[in-house]
Amino acid sequence: MATFDSIVGWIRQGYPQGVDRTDFPPLLALLTRVLDEKDVTRVAQTLADEAGIPTVTEQQIHDAIERVTDQSPTPEEINQVASRLAAGGWPLAVTVADS
Repeated sequence: MATFDSIVGWIRQGYPQGVDRTDFPPLLALLTRVLDEKDVTRVAQTLADEAGIPTVTEQQIHDAIERVTDQSPTPEEINQVASRLAAGGWPLAVTVADS
């Protein structure tokens, strides 16, 4: 399994200007495939802190994770995000949804 730092690094490489709002749900969906909720929350909080978004709380992240798990992004949305992360070394063979 990938380490927390590796995952954050892949996201930084794929999104050097920060994660787009539209890509955040598919990104969470990808993360929930390889991390537990606590680590997904840590990743999201790390990215929010780096982007200077001080109002993101653990509860907001938890709520976003629940929305993603209740209403999954489409395979196309997940593949779009996974493609961006591939440039940073994301292990696509493990995470990309089947087309």
